[in-house]
Amino acid sequence: MWKALNILQKNLVWSVPAFMIAGIIFGYFVNPAPLKVLIVPLTFLMVYPMMINLQLAKVFSGGDFKLQLVTQLINFGVIPFLAFGIGKLFFPEQPLLLLGLLLTSLLPTSGMTISWTGFAKGNLNAAIKMTVIGLIAGSLATPFYAKWLMGAVIEIPLMDTFRQIAIVVFLPMLLGFITKQILIQTVGADKYNKNLKQKFPAFSTLGVLGIVFVAMALKATSIVQNPLKLATFFVPLIIIYGFNFVLSTLVGKNFFDRGDAIALVYGTVMRNLSIALAIAMTVFGPKEGPEIALIISMGYIIQVQAAAWYVKLTDRIFGPALAEV
Repeated sequence: MWKALNILQKNLVWSVPAFMIAGIIFGYFVNPAPLKVLIVPLTFLMVYPMMINLQLAKVFSGGDFKLQLVTQLINFGVIPFLAFGIGKLFFPEQPLLLLGLLLTSLLPTSGMTISWTGFAKGNLNAAIKMTVIGLIAGSLATPFYAKWLMGAVIEIPLMDTFRQIAIVVFLPMLLGFITKQILIQTVGADKYNKNLKQKFPAFSTLGVLGIVFVAMALKATSIVQNPLKLATFFVPLIIIYGFNFVLSTLVGKNFFDRGDAIALVYGTVMRNLSIALAIAMTVFGPKEGPEIALIISMGYIIQVQAAAWYVKLTDRIFGPALAEV
């Protein structure tokens, strides 16, 4: 089973669309209403495994204040407003889709931030710190940004949003920390790092694909009636990701060394789509949540492809890693 999950995780660019299509087919031919009960357990399955490996202690390590500050300025001072503006342009009469873009932009970094930084031979310690800071800051800031920018066109239940974020982010974070300590004490740090640590992201992927399947099934009828709807989501997403890559690359190349610049790019461009999905489905429920989740799900396709191509272009952009030695 783990091998199958690992394959799905490494091929998100194909597995996400496959589960989207499967969900649409299922929801069109079978009543999808009973799937609503799976939203909460799948959300927990999606978030909890990724929290087990979260290295909270890295937040308190120093030495790169400028890099971390610039990263979060891009994450919270530029990208959310870009996403909101693009959303207003493309979805002026569809506030739920606009909210989906906004949620995506407000939750920076994921476990893949660290992975892609490593693939490109960037500064891993900086990427780890960005991931933890981005997750915590994004979770705390999201309700305020959503209320501020969207409160006039859609009801944003501020307290309910905080409550659900506590349940889907901070509770799994606490349980993940406890789980990690228990595992290390039980099997030892060496065995944990060599044998167990790499297995958790695959189970998180199962939760992601499950949520995507449920969200698509619940919206299947409207999608089938308007099949071009999904295709229209690609353009605003491509614009946002494209601008983000260009901006972060220019800032990194001009103000930081190679390793830090690569961490900056992946620390600002990679979005925590899993947490965005979790918030969409739990805060807004089975009625509005799937509509918001539609555009978030499409983000996986673009994000994975873009990150992979950027790794191939990294040496051309920043020079080879050995140039720093």
